[in-house]
Amino acid sequence: MTGRLILVRHGETEGNVAKILDTRIPGLPLTERGAAQAKTFGSSLLRSPKALFCSAALRARQTAGYIEAATGVPVEVLDDIYEVQVGEMEGLNTEEAHSSFQRIYRAWHEGDLAERVPGGESGYDVLARFLPVIEDLRTKYLADGSDGDILVVSHGAAMRLVSRNLSGVAPPFTTNNHLDNTETIELVPRPVGGWECIRWGRFTPPFAYEVSPTADDPMG
Repeated sequence: MTGRLILVRHGETEGNVAKILDTRIPGLPLTERGAAQAKTFGSSLLRSPKALFCSAALRARQTAGYIEAATGVPVEVLDDIYEVQVGEMEGLNTEEAHSSFQRIYRAWHEGDLAERVPGGESGYDVLARFLPVIEDLRTKYLADGSDGDILVVSHGAAMRLVSRNLSGVAPPFTTNNHLDNTETIELVPRPVGGWECIRWGRFTPPFAYEVSPTADDPMG
């Protein structure tokens, strides 16, 4: 069995509950429910990962800490895998801000990566910082085809964009399928390069479901 790269969305945060665009580091903490989600995720793993990583955001570090406690695998914080930075919309929870972000985010999935969140990132910016980290993990832990999974606790919007780029899973599936807290996207390295997506939240291949957009919290 080939090792998987498992991208894990953090547990529920105070920002998720209040529907706040919360992207700057360190960001808001987990709620009690979010901590319980992280504990459940860690304790329900069928096997401990070969390595455990997380973004520098507080919610990711807290989530990974509970996974570390459950598995005994030490967590390492990685730079550059934080959430999409929303610039001038940071801290907002208005319908207008949510709609504006989602419009830009959908454009990225449809190929317009140059579009930029006002005062924040473009799709190109997100991929330029995030993808090299993924390729480094692949080289260090998965290139030899050995068993053992790599867990990376990160953020919904960034995870979805990166996974769309790596695996070729396309919109509207990628834009309509919100990841709940502690849901995963699971990728397997192909021998000839690239990645195969074997799980996207609660879905498995083929990713051609006619699914209506799910109720989204702001950050995917």
